[in-house]
Order: sequence, then structure tokens, then C-alpha cells
Amino acid sequence: MHIDWAALGSVFGVSLVVTVALVGLFTLGIVGLSKSEAATTAGTSPALATTAAYTCFAACAAAVAYGIYLIMA
Repeated sequence: MHIDWAALGSVFGVSLVVTVALVGLFTLGIVGLSKSEAATTAGTSPALATTAAYTCFAACAAAVAYGIYLIMA
């Protein structure tokens, strides 16, 4: 049996980068919702923070859906 170590390393590297990016994006969404709640408490408009948070969550969902599409194809 022959193992293609270069391909295995490439898959590992891409998986690591995508995982860190997705976790970071989801974290930004949570921070945006937190800022939105803080803005509501302070009496200012939370529209920008809420929009940014939902955009981050939508990007996470799109990345997961694309990953599932790649697996199923």
C-alpha cells in the first residue's frame, strides 16, 4: 500500500485553515450579537451589529452547505 503523504498533508492543511476560519467567523457573529444587545441596552441603534452578526452566521451556513455539497458530489 502506498500513501501519498503530500496529498495527505495538503488535505490536513486545508482542513485546518478552513476550520479555524469557520470558528473565527462564528465567533465574530456571536460578538456581533453581543454588541447588538449592548447597543440596545445603551439606547442606540443595534442595526449594524445585528446585520454583521447575521452575515457572519449566513457565511458559516454557506460554508457548511458547500462542504456538504462537495462530499455528496
